[in-house]
Amino acid sequence: MAGGEREYSLTEEQRAVKAKYPPLTRKYEYLDHTADVQLHAWGDTLEEAFEQCAMAMFGYMTDTETVEPLDTVEVEAEGHDMLSLLFHFLDEWLYKFSANEFFIPREVKVLYIDRMQFKIRSIGWGEEFSLPKHPQGTEVKAITYSAMQICEEEKPEVFVIIDI
Repeated sequence: MAGGEREYSLTEEQRAVKAKYPPLTRKYEYLDHTADVQLHAWGDTLEEAFEQCAMAMFGYMTDTETVEPLDTVEVEAEGHDMLSLLFHFLDEWLYKFSANEFFIPREVKVLYIDRMQFKIRSIGWGEEFSLPKHPQGTEVKAITYSAMQICEEEKPEVFVIIDI
């Protein structure tokens, strides 16, 4: 499944939710990887690349355009370098979904990245995941450090392999 968007079978209710909100800007793709999936996300800023990477992860789980921005969740994370910061950022968002909240965002916004202390603060707008409302994609079991990259030469981009 290199590049492109995932395909989901949508119900009439899911199509109605998608029609209610403007389409989301996607700056990510899925790259083939043995037994796992590699997320490749980019943006005009490193903050946007991180946001898009989080949305790529959630986009693998469901069609995020069927999610309504009904609730707000904040996620903060820390690391000891930029790669560990990216890992913990995605891991904290995955925890918000996997724990008892089942929160799925329609949009994630990084409020700031502290590159000296390796801290990040973000906010997401979404709702509780519900099978009747949201199409089921593939469960993300974990974030991995395998082949993780943050590139900032031309445009900021990140590469992360997720365990599915």
